[in-house]
Amino acid sequence: MTFILTEDQQLLRDTAIAFARDELPISRLRDLRDQAANGVDAEARAKLAELGFFGVMIPEAHGGSDFGMVGMGQIMEAQGRTLAATPLLQTALIGASVLGLGGSDAQKDAWLGKIASGETATALALDEGAHHNPDAIATTATEDGEGYLLSGAKRFVPNGQFADLFLVVARANDGLSLFLMPKDASGLSVQSLNTLDAHGAADLTLDNVRIDASAMIGQAGEASTLIDAVLDRARIGLAAEMLGSASMAFEMTLDYLQTRKQFGQLIGSFQGLQHRAAIMFTELELLRSSVGAALSAVDTGRNDVAELASLAKARAADTLHLISNECVQMHGGIGMTDAHEAGFVLKRARVAEALYGGAGFHRDRYARLNGF
Repeated sequence: MTFILTEDQQLLRDTAIAFARDELPISRLRDLRDQAANGVDAEARAKLAELGFFGVMIPEAHGGSDFGMVGMGQIMEAQGRTLAATPLLQTALIGASVLGLGGSDAQKDAWLGKIASGETATALALDEGAHHNPDAIATTATEDGEGYLLSGAKRFVPNGQFADLFLVVARANDGLSLFLMPKDASGLSVQSLNTLDAHGAADLTLDNVRIDASAMIGQAGEASTLIDAVLDRARIGLAAEMLGSASMAFEMTLDYLQTRKQFGQLIGSFQGLQHRAAIMFTELELLRSSVGAALSAVDTGRNDVAELASLAKARAADTLHLISNECVQMHGGIGMTDAHEAGFVLKRARVAEALYGGAGFHRDRYARLNGF
């Protein structure tokens, strides 16, 4: 990171790393996949709640610890190191941010405590196509008496297969609006998806789902600024997770280079592989600095959070792509088999790269934010 953690933040980091290592190793993800659990891990969710991880970005008045983005980043990085399938990104980061930044006092009172305790898992229902495009929203919210009727479809909603509360983006009054929608809302259909990375997701179909006006976050048609701020937090948190995954994959590969022998020599002594390892190390350190700067920028209220979020996510996508590929290739034949963990890294990498915008999306966004 590009800053020094406080004593409390370091303790949070150490706790998160130990918990992920001991309770959520890659072997647990393998078991979830083999059991067709579709990313649902009720036992892990309960333990995360006991540790208070769901309340890291929630004020103490609502049952949280208010550690902010830097604290959340330590947990996301630890989770990334074991590819853990948990509701933390969608709930502890995105759900808490939506309500914390834009929710009314009544909405905060109703939901933040439930999020902090792990009782309620949220999921952001945003994208409607095959690629991330937060401006391409066709789902409509039409006024109907004291509420709204929502119709449309959402694709690849992470955690949508088990979320209790959806954060649905729809068009109302010629602008974007954000609604709180319970999973049992009449007219809402949830289709679970089996994903490449075994984390699961869902497609949503909304057929005249009636939502009370009190379930709208903010004013009708005026949620674009809030959505952008929440998405930037999500991208930074995901970049921190990807940093953890890239770090783990690099360490796994380095260990193999230092133990595997060919022609009577450790393969780590071959200059060609040393050069490739050096490139990975350099890219990893650049990513660490980018993620650290973005996390800190949110907590300190800097005005360049959007640029730093796109920088971090673009670097995370490129770096994890490179290191996950090298991890498989340098392990040789065993790296291509399902018996080895390298394949799990590669699969999670490809999903994380695309989620909330890939490297190309964020390079373009970074350029536009800087006037190019």
